[in-house]
Amino acid sequence: MIVDTDVLIWYLRGRREAADFLDAHSPVRLSAVTYMELVQGMRNADELRALRSTLAGGRWQVLPITEAISTRAMTYVEEHFLSGSLQMADALIAATCIEHGERLATGNLEHYRMIAELSTKPFRLEDY
Repeated sequence: MIVDTDVLIWYLRGRREAADFLDAHSPVRLSAVTYMELVQGMRNADELRALRSTLAGGRWQVLPITEAISTRAMTYVEEHFLSGSLQMADALIAATCIEHGERLATGNLEHYRMIAELSTKPFRLEDY
């Protein structure tokens, strides 16, 4: 399973629910786009060090953007931006999941609703 940015944000903020979810779905795999979104959301160098430390622990695997992922994401944006406002980052994350044959764990199901071939696993804090 590939984990979306929102779930990892809750984890990094210390939410036990997110930690339990990730423990149940280990190892954690994420798109390089998700990693970059996490870095862009860091408030200080300590948070960035904590993220790097988590990655260095080997529990999380960052999946790079390949040519196939990029091509698939471009198609999704062409097909769904005007009708569904699909954003570039979400298209790349969805394409990463599909190219790897993985489900996406996300609390933002609405962001991905228009991509029929994407399988999702909803994450809600109140469920854990």
